[in-house]
Amino acid sequence: MKIDLRLALFAILFALVGPTAARAAELKVLVAGAYDQVFQALLPDFQRQTGNTVKSEKGPAGTLKKRVESGEAFDIAIITPAVMEGLIKEGKLDGQSLAKVATVGVGVGVKEGAAKPDISSVEAVKRALLAAKAVAYTDPATGASSGMYVDKLLVRLGIADQVRPKAKLKAGGHAGDFVASGDADIVVQQASEIIPVKGVVLVGPLPAEIQNTTTYAAAVSSQSQQKDAAQALIKALTSPAAAAVLKAKGMDPAK
Repeated sequence: MKIDLRLALFAILFALVGPTAARAAELKVLVAGAYDQVFQALLPDFQRQTGNTVKSEKGPAGTLKKRVESGEAFDIAIITPAVMEGLIKEGKLDGQSLAKVATVGVGVGVKEGAAKPDISSVEAVKRALLAAKAVAYTDPATGASSGMYVDKLLVRLGIADQVRPKAKLKAGGHAGDFVASGDADIVVQQASEIIPVKGVVLVGPLPAEIQNTTTYAAAVSSQSQQKDAAQALIKALTSPAAAAVLKAKGMDPAK
């Protein structure tokens, strides 16, 4: 009996590759903007080791919350635990899968080569913000954690009336873009969103008295069809190997 060589080769290739391909998953992840730099840095190793592919879409926490509530299909959401609590109660997220992945504080940034303002005390921060020709931060209307905090901080410091009129608000992404372009000379945002902006340097964190630390957590969608693969990705995000990446991107492992 003659054997078709092409069919034989196909059978061998299927035996070798088929099972792996069948197990490969494609995950969709909704990522809060402040965590996105870390997430993108960790993805290549995960995809290479598992054969799974990951497509991510970033945005402010408030915007992601609305997308989840609308019934959009996804596999993992990475947002703040406070936002997730409501989504778990609504049955949108699997509460058993929730894991904290990172924490980050609010920092101050200026254009590379510019004089760095004194931000060592609360009064120094007030002086720096008042002296700036324009102050960049995330638009609080988007529901972004840092934007809402900075806007409330201006009220707390008693300088909202002076700073808000000269504010450059970023609806999503890096408010430091305004500094890089020269439209603002200081940015106040989470450190992990200042560090990636070319031409902008992180001066340092806000003083402890007015610091705000945000925690980010990951959870699997209740409707995900790839829950094992999704859980494997969350495990990778919380692994010891992720700690070094977090530090390099201006974040810390969650406690």
